[in-house]
Amino acid sequence: MVKPADLRAALEAKLKEGIPNPPGEFHPLDLERIKDDRYLNRALIHHDHDLKLALDMLWNILIWRKTVNANELNESTIRMDYVKEGLLFPHGRDIDGSLLLIIKLKMHIKGQKDYEEIKKVLIYWLDRIEREENGKQITIFFDMDGCGLSNMDMELIKYMISLFKLYYPAFLNYIVVFQMPWVLNAAFKIIKSLLPPKAVEIMKFCNKDTLKEIVPPEQALVCWGGKDNYVFEFVSENRSTSEHTPKKVTFAEQGDNQHSLGEMLRLSPNDTIIFKSENDEILGQFTITNMDESAISFKIRTTSPEKFRVRPSSGTLPSGASQTVLIVVQTGFHLRTVTKDRFLVMSVQIPKTDLSPKELSEVWQNSTGSKVDEYRLKCHFPEKDVAKNGNISDGKIPDKQDSVTNALNNLQQNYEILHRDMRKLKIMQFLTLFMTAAALILGYLVYKNTSENGRYCERI
Repeated sequence: MVKPADLRAALEAKLKEGIPNPPGEFHPLDLERIKDDRYLNRALIHHDHDLKLALDMLWNILIWRKTVNANELNESTIRMDYVKEGLLFPHGRDIDGSLLLIIKLKMHIKGQKDYEEIKKVLIYWLDRIEREENGKQITIFFDMDGCGLSNMDMELIKYMISLFKLYYPAFLNYIVVFQMPWVLNAAFKIIKSLLPPKAVEIMKFCNKDTLKEIVPPEQALVCWGGKDNYVFEFVSENRSTSEHTPKKVTFAEQGDNQHSLGEMLRLSPNDTIIFKSENDEILGQFTITNMDESAISFKIRTTSPEKFRVRPSSGTLPSGASQTVLIVVQTGFHLRTVTKDRFLVMSVQIPKTDLSPKELSEVWQNSTGSKVDEYRLKCHFPEKDVAKNGNISDGKIPDKQDSVTNALNNLQQNYEILHRDMRKLKIMQFLTLFMTAAALILGYLVYKNTSENGRYCERI
């Protein structure tokens, strides 16, 4: 399999061949970023570890970012009135812990805003989120509640698709389409045809009843039927000098027992918690190891805290120390729902391990997205435990592909039912008009015949 080091070597060789002019010398921040193994790995994942395609993508990203001046887009160079009206903004997280970039389409009417300025705002938000989330995947949330044809801007949506397809590698977790009006069904069929197969697989259509399968109620806005009463208010980005000038990164190959650059923790298992039945309980565990040079504080969050007992749910670790975390499924919850949940482990550096609760609270309050490391874990139950404890008839745990397929099938079925009902309604309307016309004609003929018979009788 192609490694980030292979991609880096190929990119360095291409850079030595010369940089096209225009656009001219690439931006220093972009040149620093392509030295990061994690970013290079994103490009490889985006193209299924095809070296040539990943290389071409990184090269085109360098050219595009210089052409659009992506690194110069900030609060002083974009239309802040567009930003502050809340057409798009980040808030909340999906079931995997990925940040939601919310797009309220009913606030946009095609042709009323400067299209080039909207594109700048979109790039600003994507770059800012990429910095604050350390490149972790995000979910695009199309809030289409109350939308009509005038709100559907195909040009803008095509541009957004091109950004994720060409310039932000492996950055999408889901594409959520919420409360889509049936009149826009044809438009979204066109959109789906523009998406690569991977993007179609992660597209989810939902309404207020099914949203909880993608976004936990605690993370969903009240207007979506959730519990979060958040109202958008723009907050300026806190970018320190060190963020403008990233530290140098070394690129020595890392062994299996070393943690990735920039990561504080090593988790074992690293992405999935295996649950099992033991003494009438369903439990799982994982181990946290502090790989940082300093002490750290950690917190553990889950999409459904009412379903689990987590011990410990927070703590501190000196450098090199480990902590085993035990998770027990609360009684009364079935595996059908538990298998969809996710865990998030967050960590931040602290000066010492014996900080008071108040001091720890202040550390977390003063930390920003760039200072906090995050690790996501899925839940998995062996088939024998699923069959024994829980309501999944075939023992199969639904995956992302199954969920997407079911959502699309449900959407198609609903569309076909609606289409069939409309055809029936049209037929009934036609029959009603026909019968009304026939009744009027018959009534006129009877009236005319009666009148003629009356005059005939009078003559007799």
